[in-house]
Amino acid sequence: MTAKNETLDKLKSGILRFQSDVYPERKADYEYAATHPQKPHTLLITCADSRIDPEALTDSGPGEIFVARNVGNMVPAYGEMMGGVSAVIEYAIDALGVSHAVICGHSDCGAMKGILAGEGKLDAMPTVKSWLRNADAAKRVAASVDHGDPSLPTMTEQNVLIQMQHLKTHPSVAGAVARGALTISGWVYDIAAGDVRIYEEAHNRFVSVRETAAGHKA
Repeated sequence: MTAKNETLDKLKSGILRFQSDVYPERKADYEYAATHPQKPHTLLITCADSRIDPEALTDSGPGEIFVARNVGNMVPAYGEMMGGVSAVIEYAIDALGVSHAVICGHSDCGAMKGILAGEGKLDAMPTVKSWLRNADAAKRVAASVDHGDPSLPTMTEQNVLIQMQHLKTHPSVAGAVARGALTISGWVYDIAAGDVRIYEEAHNRFVSVRETAAGHKA
C-alpha cells in the first residue's frame, strides 16, 4: 500500500468517526445549517497552519464563523494582489453581513520564521516569497520595537497589527466600520497554552483572554 493510500484511508476513517460519533450529537445543527442560508457573525482570517482549528478554538458551530486561511494570515492592502482574500472579505461584509472581523496570528508561525530568516531562505518558493512581502512593514516595525533584532513573538504581533491596517483599506470594510456595522480585532493564538491574546488599543498590547476574564470576575 502506498503512503498516499494510507493517508486517504486515515481520512476515510476520520469521516466514519464523524458520521458515527460527532454527527449524531449535532444532527439538528447540521440539518438546520443545510436548510437555511449561512449567517456567520464573524470573518476570521488566520494562517493556513494545520495546527490551528478555528471552530474548536472559538467553540463555534456550523455557520457561525466565515474562515479565510492563507500563509501568514495576510491581507493584501486593497488594490494589491487582488484575489481570493479580497473576494472573501468583500463577500463576508457585503453579502453575509458579518459584524466582526478577526486577524488571527499564532505562535511558532513558519511564515514569520521565514520572514525573519531573510528572503534568501525562500528562494526555492518564489510564490511564497512574493506573498510574504505583505508583511514587509511588520518586519520593519518589529525591528524597531526590538532594537534591530526582531523576535518571533514581536514579529507575530506586529504582523497582525499591519494586516489589520491593510484590512481597513478595503472599501467594504471601511464602509461597514464607518456606519458602525463592523468591528475588528487582532489575535495571537498560543498553540501550546491554548490561550488567545487580543490587542487592546488603549493599552497598546495584546492581552490574554484569560486575564481579561479574570479581571471581569474580580
